[in-house]
Amino acid sequence: MKRALSLLALPLLLGACVSTTPATAVHQPMSIRPEPRVAVVPTKGSIYNVASARPLFEDRRARFIGDVLTINIAETVQASKKGNTTAERSQSVTAGIPTVVGLPFKGLQGTALDASSGNKFSGKGENSSSNAFTGTITVTVIEVYPNGNLLVSGEKQIGLKEGEEFVRFSGVVNPNSITASNTVTSSQVADARIEYKANGFIDSAQVMGWLGKFFLSFMPF
Repeated sequence: MKRALSLLALPLLLGACVSTTPATAVHQPMSIRPEPRVAVVPTKGSIYNVASARPLFEDRRARFIGDVLTINIAETVQASKKGNTTAERSQSVTAGIPTVVGLPFKGLQGTALDASSGNKFSGKGENSSSNAFTGTITVTVIEVYPNGNLLVSGEKQIGLKEGEEFVRFSGVVNPNSITASNTVTSSQVADARIEYKANGFIDSAQVMGWLGKFFLSFMPF
């Protein structure tokens, strides 16, 4: 009896251990603390802090680990494919037996034979897709490559009444593409990974249960 109860409770325990945060494919980590630039001893009683200060005319665009950068997401993808194939072939043969005096099988003389064959093939296919994603997200520089390019990653969580929505972004940014307002368009980001996911009972209702997936994994039909 105890063994049966343990087996029944196992799925509940596994479900409780699973995180409600949707899985992600963006670069990790999605946030990082800035690295100390200069090892200084803080001066007691001083307003000016050398470790966090920047010169007055220094460029404010992101370029160090821990700096933030605003991404303007403007992705529009449209694709269409159309194919049409037609093939046709026909053949006809006509033969006859002439009437000749003295030949055997006189009953077959004057008979005409006709033979014809034909085949036709026609195929047609069409496919189209359209996707649009717009928005704004601020990400953090998590790595600076030797050539100066910045690997950025970030997440925005929006809590709703019955769940949460997650907007995630990561990619490689060329510092020359960053505007003076410290922004860059998503179309200028290399290896961009953009996600919009959610959790809650509405999204859970659209996902097949683990038991159904188990049976469908080996059923041949």
